[in-house]
This record gives sequence, structure tokens and C-alpha cells, in this order.
Amino acid sequence: MRRAAILCAALIVVAGIVPAAAQRLPPQKDDRFAYPGVLVSEDGGAYRVIDYDEMRDVNRRDAVPERRVHSQYISLGIRRNQADILARTDAGDVMHVAVGRRTGSKLIVIYIHGQGGSRKQGVDDLMFGGNFNRIKNMVAAAGGVYLSPDFANFGAKGAAQVAALIKVYRATAPNAPVFVACGSMGGAICWLLSRDPAVAPMLGGLLLLGSFPDPDFTESPAFRDRVPILLAQGSADPVMPVAKTEAFYRSIRAAAADYPVRMLRFETGKHGTPIRMTDWRETINWMLSAK
Repeated sequence: MRRAAILCAALIVVAGIVPAAAQRLPPQKDDRFAYPGVLVSEDGGAYRVIDYDEMRDVNRRDAVPERRVHSQYISLGIRRNQADILARTDAGDVMHVAVGRRTGSKLIVIYIHGQGGSRKQGVDDLMFGGNFNRIKNMVAAAGGVYLSPDFANFGAKGAAQVAALIKVYRATAPNAPVFVACGSMGGAICWLLSRDPAVAPMLGGLLLLGSFPDPDFTESPAFRDRVPILLAQGSADPVMPVAKTEAFYRSIRAAAADYPVRMLRFETGKHGTPIRMTDWRETINWMLSAK
């Protein structure tokens, strides 16, 4: 009886120290969101050029181009598990939308909008080809919580509010890895979080979607903690030049050849293409295995 109790206790301890490795996002319409083709693959698949065609990936996928995706790409029942919430924090009040398990979450995924956006963008079921609807469904099914917040600005105050929101949800889920996806100008928040020694150890990964590089990233706590990074960019992005992102990707690999960094170049894609086309499931499951 004593041996059984000891074995049971040992199993509980082991289970408690490997939650991130065991956690994965489940399938959700994988065939519809798979990359349409890989034109180039280098660095063992860490760098890929993805085939993108606006006629196929926007005009045929959407019932109303860039406004309403066809119904087969979305599952709207997730709206029953979604709430608009005010979090009162030391950094100020943070309005945000939360989807999924709000206490004891197994993982936390946060979307940071860009210039002119709001918390509503990251939970829009119909735009961006249904990609936000997909991540909401997958995170909730995995026992996690998906968050889309408002914040004061793209500087220190905004980053402090996002950090405070992370801490609110980590209070009941201290082992939950945190994945922060930053669209466009939202990348400023991602990079500020990467430099925060209190936040960096919580990070399971950073996703930069049509955003910009941080030349000082290799000096950050997140780099030292080997936080996985995804850089996703359209090759025809007029706002954030792809050449700068590719140079940044290579600089990280030059600093640490085995660093967990991936680059997706969507050929002919524009500024919003990575938000529409990035495969959340492939990326986050890779990050879970890499960290």
C-alpha cells in the first residue's frame, strides 16, 4: 500500500513538471488551413517560402473578399465560450476578450493588434479567412484561454498592461506557457515583453505576424531563455519590408545556430497575409516541443 502511494505521488510530481511538453493544440479544420504549397525550404524547414495566391486564398475562400469567410472555414459555437472582461491591474484597467478556460488554463495565447485595431480584431470570426476563429476553437478545446486585449499604446505603458494581464491569468495557471502573437505595429509589445525579466520565463513563444525586427533581441532575457520565435511576412508587404525580416532571421541563427526560430515568407503576400495564412496549430505545437 505504501509503495503504491509513493508511486502515485511520483507520477503526480512528474506530471506536474512536464505540462507544456504534453500539451498540444488539437486538430481543427487542418485540411482547410494547411499551407497550399512550399516553394522553398531551407535550414531543415526552419525557413520556408509559402505559395500564396490572392485569387485562391482570398477571393475563393471568402464569401465577401476580406470581409466574410465561407462558412466551412469556421465553427461559431465557440462564441458561447467567449466573454468581454475588464481586468483591474496595477498597470490600469485592461478591457479584453477571453475565450476558453479562464482559470487553471493549460496554455495562454494572446493576440496583440496593430495600429488602428482593437480587442475586437483578434476575435473576429469572419475576417482573415477564419483564422482567428480557428485559434479560438483550438485553444478552448485544449483547455487553454485565448485573449485579445485593448492597451494604452505600443510603448512601455501598453506593454505593462499586457504583462499585467498575463499575470492575472497565470495566477491560477502558474505552469501555463504563454504565447504572444503580435500583428504589425503590435510587434513593439512582443519585443518589450521579451526584454522583461519577469515575463520572459513565462513565454512559450512569440509570433511576429507582418511585423518588424528587434535588432537587440539577442541581448534579451527571452533570447537567453530560448523562447521560440516565428517570423511571418508577405514578400510584397509595402509596410514592413520582407528583406529586413529575413536579415533578422539570419542574424538570430548566426548568434545561435540551433536557436528555435522559424521564418515564413508568403510569396506575393501583402501586409495582412500572415494573419490570414499562418498555421497556428503547426506553429504553437512546434513551439511547445521546442521550448
